[in-house]
Amino acid sequence: MNTDQHYRAFYITTVWTLGLLFLGSVVHATESSLACPDWPTCFGTMVPEMTGGVFWEHLHRLVAGGLVLIFMAATYMAWGPEAERPSVRKWAVAGIVLLLVQSVFGGLTVLMGLPDAVSTTHLALAFLSLALATGLTVVTSAGWSTGGGAGESLRGLRTLAVGGAGLTFVQSVLGAAVRHMDAGLVCPDVPRCLGQWIPPLQAGTVIVHFGHRVTGMLLLFTLLVLSVKAIRSLGPSATRTMAVAAGVTVMLQVLLGFLSVYMRLAVLPVSFHTLLAALILTFTVGVAVMTWAPGESTSSSAAPSESGAVASGS
Repeated sequence: MNTDQHYRAFYITTVWTLGLLFLGSVVHATESSLACPDWPTCFGTMVPEMTGGVFWEHLHRLVAGGLVLIFMAATYMAWGPEAERPSVRKWAVAGIVLLLVQSVFGGLTVLMGLPDAVSTTHLALAFLSLALATGLTVVTSAGWSTGGGAGESLRGLRTLAVGGAGLTFVQSVLGAAVRHMDAGLVCPDVPRCLGQWIPPLQAGTVIVHFGHRVTGMLLLFTLLVLSVKAIRSLGPSATRTMAVAAGVTVMLQVLLGFLSVYMRLAVLPVSFHTLLAALILTFTVGVAVMTWAPGESTSSSAAPSESGAVASGS
């Protein structure tokens, strides 16, 4: 078996997860979450009539099932080539378990009538799955073994990337809470909230919504610093590309967040707002893992073919 086949499989898993998160956001934005009132079937069948909300909800389920199968296939492909790295095997198996647990929470979300805590946990587990798939993609890429090091600049980038990934996860979980608590328009004005920079923090919906905005601003600052630092300290490499992409994406995400409120939670801006959050998590986790690579440097001395492997998927 070609040793890069499992890398490609994990790469597809990461992209597939991004698509699944986007579909999940569309399902909620179109109010299709309970279009299929039963689970795992839809109106008692696995092949319902794909119209209206059933189309989005059942498509989401089918894509989720496909993700589990793809992750299993990637793990199978990695088992032999990664015999000398048992940690990769363990994390891949953990990823399968995580997806199965997340699927169960998806079922509970439907069967229990969309309780806020269960629905929010469902999305949080999806973001953890994305982070894990991204990490496995990076460490199985050709460029990882020669892409890292212990330089001072890399340690600084690592700190910013890990912080950015953590903030992205927190902001996304808060965003899920905002979504499921129907708190998206409790602050109907932007950039202020209820006409103030710091609104009265009495109602839970206002606290969650305002916390989501504040975390977004902290994330924006962190990732802009990460991008500038990467440009100044690294030569052409996958690490620098992902760091800069994180900075650009977070600016677009903030704009889409404001646009979502301005357009009263229209389907497209809300759905792409979630997708960009997922992309930011992918980029920040990618940068963090690349800075832990065992090589000497991620600077311009890295071979172009190696440094571009993760970013291009080739």
